[in-house]
Amino acid sequence: MPRERPTALLVDLDGVLRRWDPEVAAGVERRYDLPAGVLLEIAMQWALLRPAVTGQLTHADWMVAVADALAGPGRDRERMQAAVDEWQADRGTVDPDVLAFVREARAAGVRVGLATNATDLLEADLALLGLTEEVDVVVNSSALGVHKPAKEYFQQACLAVGAPPAQVLFVDDEDRSIRGARVAGLSAYRWTGPDDLRYLRAALAI
Repeated sequence: MPRERPTALLVDLDGVLRRWDPEVAAGVERRYDLPAGVLLEIAMQWALLRPAVTGQLTHADWMVAVADALAGPGRDRERMQAAVDEWQADRGTVDPDVLAFVREARAAGVRVGLATNATDLLEADLALLGLTEEVDVVVNSSALGVHKPAKEYFQQACLAVGAPPAQVLFVDDEDRSIRGARVAGLSAYRWTGPDDLRYLRAALAI
């Protein structure tokens, strides 16, 4: 049975609309004599990340926990906090191709929501990046208390964007989130880069 044409779009932030330069973290790690990749490795540990993206821990406290985990024999605690702070000073950049697509979708009458696992810093980040007025709704896991790929997250996201799951197209760069969206009844597309925009435009008929 053919699916309904989407009337709403949910777009992930990190890895889709927002890009991160890996050289930022790599440079901090070199300057502070840290192993390559250790900042993300620690920050993304689920025991630390989950409380931050479900509103149980502030972004600031999450970063304190990362600095605590970095500190140890031969590593000064204050110096590790300075490394984390320097790393976190970079808030990424907006992908201009994806932003253009979002604008086209809205101009065509498609409601667009930002669907992200994020911390309480999201509102400030969106303002800094100039994205506050670029979407119709923001669905932040830390505000909901539930994160992707949970079915409950997608149910709330569809309510926020004002469309039933069968009429929502979700775009994300993580397989787990794509699978979760499909379980919840949404159409879902795994983002790999700007070459995907041709398909997405066709899917929305814009």
